[in-house]
Amino acid sequence: MAQVPQTFFDALAVRTWCGLALGALGRAREEIDAINVYPVADGDTGTNLYLTVESATGAVEAVFAGYELGEEVPTLADAVGAMAHGALIGARGNSGTILAQLLRGMAHVLTEGEATHMDGEGLRLALRYAADSARRAVAHPVEGTVLSVASAAADAADAAGSDCGTVARAAYEGACKALAATPGQLAALERAGVVDAGGRGLVVVLGALVEAFTGETPAAFDAHAHASGTGPVVHGRVDAVSDARAGASAGPAFEVIYLLEAEDSAVDRLQARLDALGDSLVVVGGDGLWNVHVHVDDAGAAVEAGVEAGRPYRIRITHFGAGDVHSGGERPPRERVQRAVVAVVPGEGLAGLYGEAGATTVLARPGEPPASGELVDAVRRAHAREVVLLPNDADLRHTAAAAAEQARAEGIRVALIPTRSAVQGIAALAVHQPDRRFDEDVVQMTSAAGATRYAEVVIAERQSWTMAGICQAGDVLGLIDGDVAVIGSDVTATAETVLDRMLQAGGELVTLVLGDEAPEGVADRLEVRVREAYLAVDTVVHRGGRQGAPLLIGVE
Repeated sequence: MAQVPQTFFDALAVRTWCGLALGALGRAREEIDAINVYPVADGDTGTNLYLTVESATGAVEAVFAGYELGEEVPTLADAVGAMAHGALIGARGNSGTILAQLLRGMAHVLTEGEATHMDGEGLRLALRYAADSARRAVAHPVEGTVLSVASAAADAADAAGSDCGTVARAAYEGACKALAATPGQLAALERAGVVDAGGRGLVVVLGALVEAFTGETPAAFDAHAHASGTGPVVHGRVDAVSDARAGASAGPAFEVIYLLEAEDSAVDRLQARLDALGDSLVVVGGDGLWNVHVHVDDAGAAVEAGVEAGRPYRIRITHFGAGDVHSGGERPPRERVQRAVVAVVPGEGLAGLYGEAGATTVLARPGEPPASGELVDAVRRAHAREVVLLPNDADLRHTAAAAAEQARAEGIRVALIPTRSAVQGIAALAVHQPDRRFDEDVVQMTSAAGATRYAEVVIAERQSWTMAGICQAGDVLGLIDGDVAVIGSDVTATAETVLDRMLQAGGELVTLVLGDEAPEGVADRLEVRVREAYLAVDTVVHRGGRQGAPLLIGVE
């Protein structure tokens, strides 16, 4: 369906751009993977860029979903801030991390003041700041990479007209010319006869920006059309790329990526230490949250440096050519187990609970839903022939379905149980029996999850219209099966009302999962309430940690 052109850069333009970029990268992913020879010829740049934009797009869609019931729409700052944050937490690989910084740089300009939209001048400034900030984020910038392409796009935009469509088209054309010149700037690209993969991905993203503003898809990048005589520009030289990958073992052995909560001063020291350990160092972010990427021989030392700087999490260590490893060295080969459970959990406490029950977990921190690539990675980590996937969130159903499809393509038998809450996942895991037939196990787990009503008690972030009436920012909301059923002012009192409504239909077991923000004594109060008012109903309490909601409730 044709896109409606966007005259200005507003929240809707951000949403449109993200959706178009994700679709375009999905179509170009294999091509970009195929030409990936620098800085490491590991053939995953297209996939990493796709996963980074997928995370950004998911964050933007979440912002729009929060406004669906009201008359307001997100502001430009809301949308572009979500895009930058989503890209930061979902950034994968060297190029994905740089793309995240480019988007963050744009957001820095586009969120200044309280403007509802930006014109071409604002877009020009955003592209320039993005290119400069990305270059600053790389410890040792190299020409002939995505950095060169980003700078050329900003240069071309500087000389463009005043409307967003003209500026975006100029940036795209400037990026195409710079991309075609990359083989003449980098010997590795010249030997393989390809253009830079990261730069190729940025061209795709900028092409989507043109389409968002004009409604027209720009002419596809043609290396020969932009050739300047500086070197080969063919992309598709399978033999040369294979040769490049065959000789790619000269660099560091591991790629280390993690998110880091740390102060700016600690990050400065971290960069100096990691720079001494390896290469391809990129540290992006700010305001206390950073994405760290580096290639090293000592993966453990890279993680330890993060621990000294702050709190690293979502640590991912890849041995080039050998898959994921633990931080001490390559994971020894092991026989696949027959069956495993992979579950998304909202807090560290539940991750421990699920882990004790034998599940492989993916942590979904508040406002940071996992991308499909993270779920696929978890399925691979489970190292099983059969996997039961528990998304534990209604908003993750499409992400989980995409991950299941990818895992099936790799020969893994995957059953997706559409759990909508962690308490439904607990119920499913409680009846899991890996020694019975796969189909029977899935049926029993699905039945247990479906028989569990779920609720959560949360704090409203803004005024909005709900099924229970209009709520104000700071109100306590009690959601039952995903819908707001109670609006209150006290967490404990609201939780009691929610629990009473759930138990009116009967129940045998109440599960309470307490977040770090739950008030002292709420579990004791609810346990007493169940014991005194509902005979033969048991209560079990778990600590969920930083799970976003003060309280999760399940009734089986």
